[in-house]
Amino acid sequence: MEAITFPNGPIAMAGNLFLPAGFDPEGSYPAVVTVHPGGGVKEQTAGLYAAKLAEQGFVALAFDASFQGDSGGEPHHLEDPYARVEDVRAAVDHLQSLPYVDPERIGALGVCAGGGYAVNAAMTDYRIKALTTVSAVNIGTSFRRGWYGTDSDAAAVPTLQALAQQRTAESAQGAEPAYLPYVPAEPDENTPRDLVEASEYYLTPRAQHPNAKNKFLFTKSVSRIFTFDAFHMVEDLLTQPILIVAGSDAGSLWMSTELHGRARSPKRLRVVEGGTHMDFYDVPKYVDQAVAEAVPFFTEHLAAEQD
Repeated sequence: MEAITFPNGPIAMAGNLFLPAGFDPEGSYPAVVTVHPGGGVKEQTAGLYAAKLAEQGFVALAFDASFQGDSGGEPHHLEDPYARVEDVRAAVDHLQSLPYVDPERIGALGVCAGGGYAVNAAMTDYRIKALTTVSAVNIGTSFRRGWYGTDSDAAAVPTLQALAQQRTAESAQGAEPAYLPYVPAEPDENTPRDLVEASEYYLTPRAQHPNAKNKFLFTKSVSRIFTFDAFHMVEDLLTQPILIVAGSDAGSLWMSTELHGRARSPKRLRVVEGGTHMDFYDVPKYVDQAVAEAVPFFTEHLAAEQD
Protein backbone atom coordinates (compact mmCIF):
# COMPACT_ATOMS: atom_id res chain seq x y z
CA MET A 1 0.00 0.00 0.00
CA GLU A 2 1.22 3.45 -0.93
CA ALA A 3 -0.13 6.68 0.57
CA ILE A 4 -0.75 9.13 -2.27
CA THR A 5 -2.37 12.45 -3.09
CA PHE A 6 -4.16 13.37 -6.29
CA PRO A 7 -5.96 16.50 -7.50
CA ASN A 8 -9.68 17.11 -7.53
CA GLY A 9 -9.82 20.63 -8.93
CA PRO A 10 -8.28 22.83 -6.21
CA ILE A 11 -8.61 20.11 -3.57
CA ALA A 12 -5.77 17.72 -2.73
CA MET A 13 -7.25 14.26 -2.22
CA ALA A 14 -5.62 11.74 0.13
CA GLY A 15 -5.65 8.11 -0.94
CA ASN A 16 -4.21 4.71 -0.25
CA LEU A 17 -3.18 2.88 -3.41
CA PHE A 18 -3.03 -0.90 -3.16
CA LEU A 19 -0.92 -2.83 -5.68
CA PRO A 20 -1.11 -6.55 -6.48
CA ALA A 21 1.46 -9.01 -5.20
CA GLY A 22 4.29 -9.36 -7.69
CA PHE A 23 3.44 -5.95 -9.07
CA ASP A 24 5.18 -5.14 -12.35
CA PRO A 25 5.38 -1.40 -13.11
CA GLU A 26 5.63 -2.30 -16.79
CA GLY A 27 2.37 -4.26 -16.63
CA SER A 28 -1.19 -3.27 -17.50
CA TYR A 29 -3.70 -3.87 -14.73
CA PRO A 30 -7.42 -3.52 -14.17
CA ALA A 31 -8.25 -1.09 -11.36
CA VAL A 32 -11.08 -0.45 -8.92
CA VAL A 33 -11.98 2.69 -6.98
CA THR A 34 -13.42 1.88 -3.54
CA VAL A 35 -15.76 4.50 -2.07
CA HIS A 36 -16.20 4.81 1.68
CA PRO A 37 -19.50 5.23 3.57
CA GLY A 38 -20.74 8.53 4.93
CA GLY A 39 -18.65 9.29 7.98
CA GLY A 40 -15.96 6.81 7.03
CA VAL A 41 -12.35 7.18 5.99
CA LYS A 42 -10.04 5.26 3.71
CA GLU A 43 -8.47 3.31 6.57
CA GLN A 44 -11.77 1.56 7.35
CA THR A 45 -13.98 -0.62 5.15
CA ALA A 46 -13.06 1.00 1.81
CA GLY A 47 -9.41 0.23 2.51
CA LEU A 48 -10.27 -3.32 3.53
CA TYR A 49 -12.02 -3.99 0.22
CA ALA A 50 -9.22 -2.30 -1.70
CA ALA A 51 -6.63 -4.53 -0.01
CA LYS A 52 -8.61 -7.67 -0.77
CA LEU A 53 -9.09 -6.70 -4.40
CA ALA A 54 -5.34 -6.04 -4.72
CA GLU A 55 -4.72 -9.56 -3.40
CA GLN A 56 -6.72 -10.79 -6.39
CA GLY A 57 -4.72 -8.87 -8.99
CA PHE A 58 -6.40 -5.46 -9.16
CA VAL A 59 -4.89 -2.06 -8.56
CA ALA A 60 -7.25 -0.54 -5.99
CA LEU A 61 -7.62 3.01 -4.72
CA ALA A 62 -9.33 3.96 -1.46
CA PHE A 63 -9.50 7.67 -0.68
CA ASP A 64 -10.89 10.15 1.80
CA ALA A 65 -13.79 12.23 0.55
CA SER A 66 -13.14 15.87 -0.12
CA PHE A 67 -13.76 17.98 3.00
CA GLN A 68 -13.15 14.87 5.13
CA GLY A 69 -10.32 12.80 6.58
CA ASP A 70 -6.86 13.68 5.27
CA SER A 71 -8.25 15.22 2.08
CA GLY A 72 -8.44 18.96 1.64
CA GLY A 73 -11.43 21.21 1.24
CA GLU A 74 -13.05 23.76 3.52
CA PRO A 75 -15.21 23.74 5.51
CA HIS A 76 -14.14 20.36 6.81
CA HIS A 77 -16.77 17.83 7.89
CA LEU A 78 -18.99 18.71 4.94
CA GLU A 79 -21.07 15.84 3.50
CA ASP A 80 -21.90 17.08 0.02
CA PRO A 81 -23.28 14.30 -2.22
CA TYR A 82 -22.43 16.19 -5.40
CA ALA A 83 -18.84 16.66 -4.23
CA ARG A 84 -18.69 13.00 -3.23
CA VAL A 85 -19.70 11.98 -6.75
CA GLU A 86 -17.05 14.28 -8.22
CA ASP A 87 -14.52 12.63 -5.89
CA VAL A 88 -15.14 9.31 -7.65
CA ARG A 89 -14.54 10.91 -11.03
CA ALA A 90 -11.30 12.47 -9.74
CA ALA A 91 -10.16 9.06 -8.49
CA VAL A 92 -10.80 7.64 -11.97
CA ASP A 93 -8.79 10.55 -13.42
CA HIS A 94 -5.87 9.56 -11.23
CA LEU A 95 -6.04 5.87 -12.05
CA GLN A 96 -6.10 6.66 -15.75
CA SER A 97 -2.91 8.70 -15.31
CA LEU A 98 -0.98 5.70 -13.97
CA PRO A 99 1.08 3.99 -16.68
CA TYR A 100 0.41 0.53 -15.28
CA VAL A 101 -3.40 0.89 -15.20
CA ASP A 102 -5.37 0.04 -18.32
CA PRO A 103 -7.60 3.13 -18.70
CA GLU A 104 -10.32 1.00 -20.31
CA ARG A 105 -10.49 -1.45 -17.37
CA ILE A 106 -11.58 0.64 -14.37
CA GLY A 107 -14.43 -0.25 -12.03
CA ALA A 108 -15.89 1.07 -8.80
CA LEU A 109 -17.01 -0.53 -5.56
CA GLY A 110 -18.94 1.51 -3.02
CA VAL A 111 -20.05 0.66 0.52
CA CYS A 112 -23.20 2.13 2.12
CA ALA A 113 -23.56 5.76 0.96
CA GLY A 114 -20.39 5.16 -1.05
CA GLY A 115 -22.41 2.64 -3.06
CA GLY A 116 -24.99 5.27 -3.93
CA TYR A 117 -22.29 7.76 -4.82
CA ALA A 118 -20.57 5.18 -7.03
CA VAL A 119 -23.84 4.46 -8.85
CA ASN A 120 -24.44 8.15 -9.45
CA ALA A 121 -20.89 8.65 -10.70
CA ALA A 122 -21.14 5.68 -13.07
CA MET A 123 -24.34 7.08 -14.60
CA THR A 124 -22.45 10.12 -15.86
CA ASP A 125 -18.93 8.72 -16.25
CA TYR A 126 -18.72 5.81 -18.63
CA ARG A 127 -15.03 5.42 -17.97
CA ILE A 128 -16.31 3.29 -15.07
CA LYS A 129 -16.86 -0.01 -16.85
CA ALA A 130 -18.33 -2.12 -14.02
CA LEU A 131 -19.86 -1.37 -10.65
CA THR A 132 -20.38 -3.17 -7.34
CA THR A 133 -22.37 -1.92 -4.37
CA VAL A 134 -22.14 -3.41 -0.88
CA SER A 135 -24.90 -2.56 1.64
CA ALA A 136 -25.92 0.24 -0.72
CA VAL A 137 -27.54 3.39 0.66
CA ASN A 138 -29.15 6.19 -1.32
CA ILE A 139 -28.25 8.83 1.26
CA GLY A 140 -30.82 11.45 0.29
CA THR A 141 -33.73 9.01 0.25
CA SER A 142 -32.56 7.45 3.51
CA PHE A 143 -32.34 10.84 5.24
CA ARG A 144 -35.82 11.80 4.07
CA ARG A 145 -37.64 8.52 4.58
CA GLY A 146 -35.75 7.04 7.52
CA TRP A 147 -33.54 3.98 7.82
CA TYR A 148 -36.34 1.58 6.93
CA GLY A 149 -37.78 3.77 4.17
CA THR A 150 -41.21 3.86 5.79
CA ASP A 151 -41.67 7.63 6.02
CA SER A 152 -42.82 9.92 3.23
CA ASP A 153 -40.46 12.44 1.66
CA ALA A 154 -42.46 15.12 3.45
CA ALA A 155 -41.11 13.79 6.76
CA ALA A 156 -38.01 15.86 5.95
CA VAL A 157 -39.88 19.16 6.37
CA PRO A 158 -39.43 19.60 10.16
CA THR A 159 -35.70 19.05 9.82
CA LEU A 160 -35.53 21.57 7.00
CA GLN A 161 -37.44 24.06 9.13
CA ALA A 162 -34.92 23.56 11.93
CA LEU A 163 -32.14 23.97 9.39
CA ALA A 164 -33.54 27.34 8.32
CA GLN A 165 -33.58 28.54 11.92
CA GLN A 166 -30.04 27.32 12.51
CA ARG A 167 -28.77 28.96 9.34
CA THR A 168 -30.25 32.27 10.47
CA ALA A 169 -28.57 31.83 13.85
CA GLU A 170 -25.20 31.16 12.23
CA SER A 171 -25.30 33.72 9.43
CA ALA A 172 -27.14 36.59 11.10
CA GLN A 173 -26.61 36.07 14.81
CA GLY A 174 -23.04 34.76 15.01
CA ALA A 175 -23.88 31.32 16.38
CA GLU A 176 -21.30 28.57 16.16
CA PRO A 177 -21.79 26.02 13.35
CA ALA A 178 -23.96 23.07 14.38
CA TYR A 179 -23.00 19.47 13.68
CA LEU A 180 -24.97 16.25 13.48
CA PRO A 181 -23.64 12.74 14.14
CA TYR A 182 -23.49 10.13 11.39
CA VAL A 183 -24.25 7.36 13.88
CA PRO A 184 -25.85 7.58 17.34
CA ALA A 185 -23.29 8.00 20.10
CA GLU A 186 -25.71 6.55 22.65
CA PRO A 187 -28.11 4.11 20.98
CA ASP A 188 -31.27 3.19 22.84
CA GLU A 189 -34.04 0.60 22.50
CA ASN A 190 -35.54 2.54 19.59
CA THR A 191 -32.33 2.64 17.56
CA PRO A 192 -32.38 0.35 14.50
CA ARG A 193 -30.11 -2.67 14.87
CA ASP A 194 -27.92 -1.58 11.97
CA LEU A 195 -27.28 1.79 13.58
CA VAL A 196 -26.46 0.19 16.92
CA GLU A 197 -23.88 -1.90 15.07
CA ALA A 198 -22.69 1.22 13.23
CA SER A 199 -22.04 2.88 16.58
CA GLU A 200 -20.05 -0.17 17.66
CA TYR A 201 -18.05 -0.05 14.43
CA TYR A 202 -17.20 3.65 14.31
CA LEU A 203 -17.01 4.53 18.00
CA THR A 204 -15.17 1.59 19.57
CA PRO A 205 -11.74 0.05 18.92
CA ARG A 206 -13.43 -2.26 16.39
CA ALA A 207 -12.78 0.33 13.66
CA GLN A 208 -12.43 3.69 15.39
CA HIS A 209 -10.14 6.12 13.58
CA PRO A 210 -9.08 9.63 14.63
CA ASN A 211 -10.04 11.05 11.23
CA ALA A 212 -13.61 9.72 11.46
CA LYS A 213 -15.07 12.29 13.85
CA ASN A 214 -18.71 11.13 13.59
CA LYS A 215 -19.95 14.59 12.72
CA PHE A 216 -21.01 16.61 9.72
CA LEU A 217 -22.05 20.22 9.31
CA PHE A 218 -25.79 20.58 9.79
CA THR A 219 -26.73 23.60 7.67
CA LYS A 220 -24.26 23.10 4.82
CA SER A 221 -24.72 19.33 4.51
CA VAL A 222 -28.40 18.60 5.10
CA SER A 223 -29.68 21.03 2.47
CA ARG A 224 -27.55 19.18 -0.09
CA ILE A 225 -28.32 15.68 1.17
CA PHE A 226 -32.12 15.99 1.36
CA THR A 227 -32.54 16.87 -2.33
CA PHE A 228 -30.04 14.28 -3.58
CA ASP A 229 -31.21 11.06 -5.23
CA ALA A 230 -28.33 8.75 -6.10
CA PHE A 231 -30.60 6.63 -8.31
CA HIS A 232 -32.25 9.44 -10.27
CA MET A 233 -32.52 8.35 -13.93
CA VAL A 234 -30.71 5.07 -13.18
CA GLU A 235 -33.11 3.29 -15.54
CA ASP A 236 -31.81 5.24 -18.52
CA LEU A 237 -28.30 6.42 -17.67
CA LEU A 238 -26.73 3.37 -16.00
CA THR A 239 -25.46 1.26 -18.88
CA GLN A 240 -22.66 -0.60 -17.10
CA PRO A 241 -23.04 -4.03 -15.50
CA ILE A 242 -23.77 -3.87 -11.78
CA LEU A 243 -23.40 -6.32 -8.91
CA ILE A 244 -25.47 -5.50 -5.81
CA VAL A 245 -24.54 -7.25 -2.54
CA ALA A 246 -26.57 -6.88 0.65
CA GLY A 247 -27.56 -8.81 3.74
CA SER A 248 -30.97 -10.39 4.23
CA ASP A 249 -31.21 -8.91 7.74
CA ALA A 250 -30.12 -5.38 6.80
CA GLY A 251 -32.62 -2.61 7.42
CA SER A 252 -31.14 -0.96 4.32
CA LEU A 253 -31.94 -3.93 2.05
CA TRP A 254 -34.84 -2.03 0.48
CA MET A 255 -32.40 0.34 -1.20
CA SER A 256 -30.47 -2.51 -2.82
CA THR A 257 -33.67 -4.18 -4.02
CA GLU A 258 -34.95 -0.86 -5.36
CA LEU A 259 -31.71 -0.32 -7.25
CA HIS A 260 -31.87 -3.83 -8.67
CA GLY A 261 -35.48 -3.39 -9.70
CA ARG A 262 -34.88 -0.09 -11.44
CA ALA A 263 -31.56 -0.77 -13.20
CA ARG A 264 -31.86 -2.00 -16.79
CA SER A 265 -28.20 -2.70 -17.46
CA PRO A 266 -26.80 -6.22 -16.88
CA LYS A 267 -27.38 -6.74 -13.16
CA ARG A 268 -27.18 -9.21 -10.34
CA LEU A 269 -28.54 -8.97 -6.80
CA ARG A 270 -26.80 -11.16 -4.22
CA VAL A 271 -28.63 -11.24 -0.89
CA VAL A 272 -26.48 -12.99 1.71
CA GLU A 273 -28.55 -14.86 4.26
CA GLY A 274 -28.23 -13.60 7.81
CA GLY A 275 -26.13 -10.56 6.98
CA THR A 276 -26.83 -7.17 8.54
CA HIS A 277 -25.84 -3.84 7.02
CA MET A 278 -22.65 -3.52 9.07
CA ASP A 279 -21.56 -7.15 8.72
CA PHE A 280 -20.18 -6.27 5.28
CA TYR A 281 -17.88 -3.62 6.73
CA ASP A 282 -15.44 -5.91 8.50
CA VAL A 283 -16.92 -9.27 9.56
CA PRO A 284 -14.77 -11.80 7.68
CA LYS A 285 -17.63 -14.21 6.91
CA TYR A 286 -19.57 -11.52 5.08
CA VAL A 287 -16.74 -9.43 3.63
CA ASP A 288 -15.24 -12.57 2.14
CA GLN A 289 -18.59 -13.46 0.54
CA ALA A 290 -18.88 -9.99 -0.96
CA VAL A 291 -15.32 -10.20 -2.30
CA ALA A 292 -15.99 -13.69 -3.64
CA GLU A 293 -18.84 -12.19 -5.68
CA ALA A 294 -16.99 -9.05 -6.72
CA VAL A 295 -13.74 -10.64 -7.92
CA PRO A 296 -15.22 -12.80 -10.72
CA PHE A 297 -17.62 -10.00 -11.59
CA PHE A 298 -14.80 -7.50 -12.07
CA THR A 299 -12.59 -10.13 -13.71
CA GLU A 300 -15.30 -10.72 -16.31
CA HIS A 301 -16.26 -7.14 -16.97
CA LEU A 302 -12.80 -5.59 -16.73
CA ALA A 303 -11.18 -8.22 -18.90
CA ALA A 304 -8.57 -7.12 -21.44
CA GLU A 305 -9.77 -7.06 -25.02
CA GLN A 306 -8.48 -9.94 -27.09
CA ASP A 307 -6.63 -9.24 -30.31
